[in-house]
Amino acid sequence: MRRNSENNLMDLQKFYIGGAWVTPHSAREFPVLNPATEERIGTIILGDETDVNAAVAAAKEAFGSFSRTTREERIALLEKLLEISKDRREVLAQAMRAEMGAPISMARDAQADSGIGHLEGILEALKAQELRETLPNGDTLVREPIGVCGLITPWNWPVNQIALKVLPALATGCTCVLKPSEHTPMSAAVYAQMIHDAGYPAGVFNLIHGDGPTVGAGLSRHPDIDMMSFTGSTRAGIAVSKDAADTVKRVTLELGGKSPNLVFADADLEEKVTNSVLECMYNTGQSCDAPTRMLVEKSCYDQVLEIAKAAAEGQALGDPEQEGDHIGPMFDQIQFDRVQSMIQKGIDEGATLLAGGLGRPEGMDKGWYVRPTVFANVTNDMAIARQEIFGPVLVIIPFENEEDAIRIANDTPYGLAAYLQTGDPERAERVAARLRAGAVHINGGGFNYGSPFGGYKQSGNGREGGMLGLEDYQEVKTLHFG
Repeated sequence: MRRNSENNLMDLQKFYIGGAWVTPHSAREFPVLNPATEERIGTIILGDETDVNAAVAAAKEAFGSFSRTTREERIALLEKLLEISKDRREVLAQAMRAEMGAPISMARDAQADSGIGHLEGILEALKAQELRETLPNGDTLVREPIGVCGLITPWNWPVNQIALKVLPALATGCTCVLKPSEHTPMSAAVYAQMIHDAGYPAGVFNLIHGDGPTVGAGLSRHPDIDMMSFTGSTRAGIAVSKDAADTVKRVTLELGGKSPNLVFADADLEEKVTNSVLECMYNTGQSCDAPTRMLVEKSCYDQVLEIAKAAAEGQALGDPEQEGDHIGPMFDQIQFDRVQSMIQKGIDEGATLLAGGLGRPEGMDKGWYVRPTVFANVTNDMAIARQEIFGPVLVIIPFENEEDAIRIANDTPYGLAAYLQTGDPERAERVAARLRAGAVHINGGGFNYGSPFGGYKQSGNGREGGMLGLEDYQEVKTLHFG
């Protein structure tokens, strides 16, 4: 399957601008690597200022007419895109399997499925939204598309994040320029072709590849971009905000996390701790909302350590081409090296290595695979408890009581998600109300399409998905009648 999925994609060295695949102005090449084999599987062109200007100009020209389309017209286009998304789910899955090392079962059931689920959620919200309403004082409130949107998406959930940005732009009547991660261009190219085949007018959606300092900053600073939506590291999100400040454009950000997972002694420990460890390792730990800090009540601490150790040691790794619930490699050499350095830092800081550790798993001498790693006896001031590692690494921290657990959980610059395991429903509500996070997952509750996603503090601004996701792409106008 690899040969077909990797070689039959459209020319990755073209950009999609103004309704057509075009040759970029830039000629700067960038290799696309398969994380499982370390082999080069493609080449893209990193765009320059001229490419940015061409894409923005196409989006600006298209906005005049697309912003005046009716909701019914936009729903019809989205429903056609939904049909195509279902038809090309396997193509998207194989692209992400190749470019980021997502095991094919997970690539199909979660990564590619997100393009379908988020689209259904956006359609439901769009059909329900009141675009015009009368205020209690008699004035009329109208919601309108904000304008031309610059969208920057990451490599760890490529289609998920493209869908969460592109779809609300298309739904509200905005036009956009997408810069996907240069590491995951295949799925982005497939998605661009899907939009083209759905019949969107030329210039409504545009795709250019590039790096952050050139194309990312070029979009953020561009005077004809009305809004920037960025997902990635907090460091890069700050750069986008600063670049956008001079033109006073709207900026929405979905950034990093170091999500706490509070485990109380009254929880079903065997089930909840095992599932929590596997959730941390899911997507090879490369999820911004992964439960990477497990906070455990002291009265059950030793029992939890035994369960967590067994769960981590039972987490299989394997070839992304194979079906199954194993995890794959890190997405590139740089991230592999960073995770290794953080594991070493945890050892140097004096944390107890409960499972995993340095180096590749036994028998794996090719591919950027990391051993599922768990540290015990961690304190919340250690680097491994404060910095986002973005790999299959879990830290376990003891707490004395409920108040202590909440204090430790909130003692982080991030606030994307939190997790809570308890058999007491009243405690669940009480503790969840005090956790400073955009989402609280209680006793294994998962995210549902159509719900808002985003965080507090340095985890970002704004929300993606559902009704709130639409509102981020809209301006509000009031009409005062005489």
